[in-house]
Amino acid sequence: MPPPPTGPPGPPGPAPGGEARPLQAVLVALLNLSCLGLGYVALRHWVSAALCWAATAGLLLAALPADADGVPTGLLVGYGAFLLAVAADGARRGLRARISFGATVRRLALPLAVVLLAAPVGGAVAYAGAHADAREEARQQALLARLAAADALVAAHEGQAYESSREDYRKALEEYEDLGTAHAASRAGKLVPARLDAYYKAVAAPYASKSYCEALAPLKHLHTLPSLVDEALLGDRPAGVEEPLAHSLYECGAAALGRSTAPTAESNLGELATSFPRSPYTEKAGTAVGDAVRTRVGSLAAAGGDHCTTTEQLRALRSTAGALTTLRLEATRAEADRGVRRGVFACGTQQFGNEQFAKAVETMNGYVKDYPDGEQAAHARSIAIAAQIAEEEPEAGKRLPAASAPGGARMTMVISNDAPDAVELLYTGPVTGKITLKACGGCSTYQRGETLRAGFKPCSGASSKYPKVTIELPAGTYHMLQKRAGSGFSTAGDTKTSKAKIEPGYDYTNCLYVTSGLF
Repeated sequence: MPPPPTGPPGPPGPAPGGEARPLQAVLVALLNLSCLGLGYVALRHWVSAALCWAATAGLLLAALPADADGVPTGLLVGYGAFLLAVAADGARRGLRARISFGATVRRLALPLAVVLLAAPVGGAVAYAGAHADAREEARQQALLARLAAADALVAAHEGQAYESSREDYRKALEEYEDLGTAHAASRAGKLVPARLDAYYKAVAAPYASKSYCEALAPLKHLHTLPSLVDEALLGDRPAGVEEPLAHSLYECGAAALGRSTAPTAESNLGELATSFPRSPYTEKAGTAVGDAVRTRVGSLAAAGGDHCTTTEQLRALRSTAGALTTLRLEATRAEADRGVRRGVFACGTQQFGNEQFAKAVETMNGYVKDYPDGEQAAHARSIAIAAQIAEEEPEAGKRLPAASAPGGARMTMVISNDAPDAVELLYTGPVTGKITLKACGGCSTYQRGETLRAGFKPCSGASSKYPKVTIELPAGTYHMLQKRAGSGFSTAGDTKTSKAKIEPGYDYTNCLYVTSGLF
């Protein structure tokens, strides 16, 4: 019997006689390339195997779970260099090492090493796929964040005026367009159509609340979007803006009828007729102008109304009817013009009755200037004259001058001018009128002291010396105003009022003169 062994077999050592085994070296190198240090395990070089395990564990901790940033390049390069180093070291150690393998193991060892080598390769491929998925998810999340930011811009201006929101609306729209076209297949891109619906609703909110004038600017913005945004992305949304815009133009224009301040009716109704000629609101616009004119003309006959304001409204309506040429409102404009004529006279009469004499003079003089052949032109002149007198002597404005002169006997009044200036005499009573006397050649201004002396009598020279005018007056009380001719309405210290009672059966004289610059 052979003697028993003296102890357990020791670790693998050099092959007897230092025999080189290339296939064994390749096997150990391949086992080390498996990232698990299996070559060192076969060699029972546990410290080196543990080092491989630690390096692989460190790589897994850094790489998993896979994210969009992936593994740092430096770490991959370092780990790859480490694997090559341990493979080379394993080949060196395994070239002459004595490893006890059975025959079956020896046959399967090399194929098994190759199979084990496929594990890190497959892991790398799987990790690359996971990394690509992470990167795609990160891209999707970034696009969704952009979409959310655009939504926030729109939501932040809910209930605010369009003008103050314009810039943020523009930024949001740019994001929607980019996401909906350049990234249409993304999750964010697929949500853009719904966001556009919300955008249209938010921008058009003033129309939904029936704030038609405030809705014009945002609706016009929405109406022009096809020229700014990809039409395929907008779809049929722009067509849905046309009726709200036409409706808003009509309502805002109709609300401004009779108003001369901006926005005027003709600006909105004119745009309606030009941009939407077939809209039912365009037809309604012409009817609205006609109704507005008839309503205001009718109010001129009502007592207690503000005829001056109504007249200004009729002027504005006349301008509107004339400007809307495409609506063929010639008859409406002519009706408004007739209303203005009536309104001017009614306004001047109302001003006289309200003791606004200066305004009444201006209004009635304007009537005479614009309608010199009008049937009420003579009456308007009388009211203007009476208002001038009443401005100096309010009692003269207690009664509106009659539209026609009374019948019956008339008394003669001869009026002479003893002043070096041309003089006007305005009078109102049963009849109203104005006369002008030429300057008196050789006459001079009297000193105040002279006029206060007893026996002072103007026009005491030869009768032929003084310019004269004879007027025929019905009996009654008259208020008179004397002033320098061409001195305008009146100037303080440049006018003199008087009162005269004309009785039947008498002839009267009146001498006008100037004293120290005063009549």
